[in-house]
Order: sequence, then C-alpha cells, then structure tokens
Amino acid sequence: MRATVLVLVETINDYVSILEDQGYDLIMAPSPSARANAIAQHADRIDAVLTRGPLGLTADEMAALPKLRIICVLGAGYENVDLPAAKAHGLTVTNGAGVNASTVADHTLALLLALMRDIPGADASVRRGEWVKAMRPSVAGKRLGIIGLGAVGLAIAKRAALGFDMSVQYHNRKPRTDVSYDYCASPVELAAASDILIVATPGGAQTRAIVDAAVLQALGPEGFLVNIARGSVVATADLLTALQTNAIAGAALDVFDDEPNVPDAFKTLHNVVLTPHVAGLSPEATRDTVTMVERNLSAFFSGEPVLTPVQL
Repeated sequence: MRATVLVLVETINDYVSILEDQGYDLIMAPSPSARANAIAQHADRIDAVLTRGPLGLTADEMAALPKLRIICVLGAGYENVDLPAAKAHGLTVTNGAGVNASTVADHTLALLLALMRDIPGADASVRRGEWVKAMRPSVAGKRLGIIGLGAVGLAIAKRAALGFDMSVQYHNRKPRTDVSYDYCASPVELAAASDILIVATPGGAQTRAIVDAAVLQALGPEGFLVNIARGSVVATADLLTALQTNAIAGAALDVFDDEPNVPDAFKTLHNVVLTPHVAGLSPEATRDTVTMVERNLSAFFSGEPVLTPVQL
C-alpha cells in the first residue's frame, strides 16, 4: 500500500527522498494557505501527517481527514497537536524525542557564549571600525541550572560539566535516579542556586510561564537566561521587564510566543541574543529526525509497534 503523507513542516526539503524512497506519496504544505488547500483538496487521500510541535494539528483538521491514521511530530515537542482529539479518532501519535539533542545542545552553548562574552557586540564594534574592549564574565566554573533534564537537558549538562567545569543543578517534574546532578524542587529554588538558567523543558499547558517574575528575581542581576525550549515556558512580559531594568544580566532566546513575530522591545535591547528557532537545525539532525519519521511510519503500516509513541 502506498500511503500518502501530508507534510506541514518547512525544513526537510533536502531529505524528503528518505520518505519517497520508501514509497510514500508526499503532499507538501509548508504554509497556512497550502495546508488549508491540501486538506480541502486531498482529504480522502491522506493517511499520515508530518508536523512540528508549534504547527500541531487541530481537532477540526483531524475530523476533516477521514483516512488519517497516524501523526508524526518532527522533534520532541507536540504541544499544539490535539491529543484528546487524536485519541478520540483512534490515531497514533509519534515524536522525535532526543534525535536532535546534540544539535540543540551545541546551539545552546553557542548562545550562552555569545551572550556572556557579548560576541554580537564585539563583532559589531569591529565592523564599525571601533575597538571596544568590554569586560565580560567568564563562562567556566559557573553554576548552571537546567529546567527539563530530558535528552536535550542531559546533552547540555554534559557539555557544561565536562567542557566548562560547571556545577549542574536541575528541576524536573520529579527527580531522576540515574544522574548525579543536584535536584531542585522548584524553578525558583533552581534559579536562586544558579548563575545561568537554561530552559529545556517541553512546552504545553503544564509548563506555561513557569519562568516568571519570581524566577527571574531569584536568578538575579548577575544571572543569565537561555531559552531553547518554547516561548510559552517563559513569561514574556516578565522577561522584558527584567531585561529592561537589569534585574537579570541578559537572555539568549531561540524561541518566542508568536513565531516568527518577535516583540520589537527585544530588538532594542543590548543584553539579549536572538536566533530564529534554529537550535535543532543541522543537516545531521534533520536527516536523523526524518529517518525516525520513516521508521515510525514503516513500523506502523507494517502492523508493528511504533518506535517513539506519544501517550494519549
């Protein structure tokens, strides 16, 4: 059987052959208008949907796809996939948890170094013909707090501890028994014990705005925040206030509430580094995440258990 996959993601064009070579028919719909048109015109053909957490799939869209049997999420987060609706329709949902962890961790450390050492400002000064030698804090030996010690959080912790001699603490829904890092019972407690706070937890209702004014106050005026998780995890208004009043030293952000719309207030600040949700993007990570999708699809349509199921 040749299954038809509706592809909503916009970053896998160089790797679609991984799916096509296994016999899948692909309908590419990487924009809102293309998505709506594809569902309207091809609803009776679509067996599977490939999406990302921020793009999701709504209950109405599921109801409009009578042949839909499986939703594959590219990456770990699936916050905008309506899981109750998927369960009601008897659908299988998979994700790519951990597949791009190394790339995300690399980008996280790059953001942290750029922020703390003010690489963007130094680069800009040289380009302007200036020679500004700003005194910036060292990264080595700092106290690192990680909110969310999953695959990405663990990869960050390893790099920080082994590469930069940092002490590592973390906050999770519950303590892990397989790590030696210190556990903190709340984000506030973690922030108070950290010089650097990295947000690596999944998005969704359970983690919405868990980094708020109280957490930022606990982090303090010499503390730095890095968010590579989801924009919803950090209270944007509270973060802007903290940055504008120097309640924290700075922030590096790869994710935002309403992507690709970034609040103009962030763009005027000199104590932030901004990137366009690219932490998980690399040729290696994209190849591996699409390969995971293919493996999940092939298992599903062969009647075998999928490799990375999302519990509904």
